[in-house]
Amino acid sequence: MSSDLAAQIRVSLQNQGFPIPSLAWIQSALPNRNPLPPLPALVATVKARLLAADLTNPSLFESPVPAFPSNLGNAVVKETKLAKDTPVQVLDIDNLSKSKWEQAEELEAIARGEQTRGREIIRLPTGNENGHGEEDGAGNESTPAAPTVRAGGAPNATTAKGTTHRLVLQDCKGQKVHGLELKRVERIGINTLNIGEKLVLRKGATVARGVVLLEPATCVVLGGKVEAWHRAWVEGRLGRLKEAAEMARQE
Repeated sequence: MSSDLAAQIRVSLQNQGFPIPSLAWIQSALPNRNPLPPLPALVATVKARLLAADLTNPSLFESPVPAFPSNLGNAVVKETKLAKDTPVQVLDIDNLSKSKWEQAEELEAIARGEQTRGREIIRLPTGNENGHGEEDGAGNESTPAAPTVRAGGAPNATTAKGTTHRLVLQDCKGQKVHGLELKRVERIGINTLNIGEKLVLRKGATVARGVVLLEPATCVVLGGKVEAWHRAWVEGRLGRLKEAAEMARQE
């Protein structure tokens, strides 16, 4: 494949607001076919593989990589602004609006096939009573054996407007910082954000005491997921919540 085609794909990604991978990585991400599909299909393929990639892959970006300054996490600095757009990936998400015990109890209720609404207990379908599988919120037929659970949260749950989340974000150099919602960002939520999902923190985003303040104007959710990370996060979430709740109780 010619470098001209890789350059065209890179320009297309840039125009769509995506991080700009190296020409060599783009070439390695393309299908091994001859002839190659049309340009729009190639752009879609590279985009999907970019969103599923680990941003710390040293071959992903050309030097200098678009990363945080090394002192970004310094809690002594009262406030600063990001000097450039910075792509990051999500390593963890925490709902600060509910206690760890509340969240753990919700997951246990889901595992039992129950979900609470106020003081009423709603029994969710756990079998094929009517001979048909139930449909999830996306209109897809789920398996009749258990309710659909996304990202370790409640089935088909929506994120309340007053909810505040804290994220662990990682840049292309592997540096980790916390991101805290200053204003609600629609796509951020336990049931909507994947582990490994890619965000772009726009130039001018505020960093206060080493924490990036997230708001719609400066936080763009691109999508994606690193499947292995996400699966491990979901499977270990209940245990982490219980451990954190127990530690808080003992303090």
